[in-house]
Amino acid sequence: MKVFRKVLLSLVCGATLCSCTAPAQQESKADEDKNAVIETIMTRRSVRKYQPQAVNRDTMQIILECGINAPNAINKQAWEVRVVDNPEFINGITEIFKKVNPKMAEAPDFKNMFRNAPTVVFIANDTTFPFSQVDCGLMAENMMLSAWSMGIGSVCLGSSAHFINDTPEAAPYLEKLGFSENYKTLVCIGFGYPAETPAAKPRDKGKVKFVD
Repeated sequence: MKVFRKVLLSLVCGATLCSCTAPAQQESKADEDKNAVIETIMTRRSVRKYQPQAVNRDTMQIILECGINAPNAINKQAWEVRVVDNPEFINGITEIFKKVNPKMAEAPDFKNMFRNAPTVVFIANDTTFPFSQVDCGLMAENMMLSAWSMGIGSVCLGSSAHFINDTPEAAPYLEKLGFSENYKTLVCIGFGYPAETPAAKPRDKGKVKFVD
């Protein structure tokens, strides 16, 4: 009987100890995760120089999954995404870009119109849905932050999206992307393994205020 009581007491004490330490461990883990997220946000920079190899497709798949899990209005998911890592596509449309914008192509380190990124994500929004541009922006940020957390650089490009939309010579490339009716290319994101470490640019904290 005494042995049984000792065993029971041991089990009760053990359970009590677990119930006391588990929340502390969970809180510690939450702090670690929070710090990792904050570090990713605060250290992420736009990269404009890349290694030549395209991003591994398994890695890109993770980035895309993070993108489509971004918050969006009424879960409309009013976006479409196309990923291009085919040099023939990237170089082909770049040749058109160079003819239209010869001065921009004169830079000694110019390789392609996507800031030399070897992998490009095209995001199109549903033009019939009023909040689609915001939703696509949230998606893009998820992609860029998740990429940075895995050592992948990125650069968000609005001008490249406008070029492929508005340049008649680029029409075959836009058609190849195959966006649905009423969808329009809103932004392009270049992804790649960084070949530079850009410094942070100052932010105007005066634009942020608490309202009492």
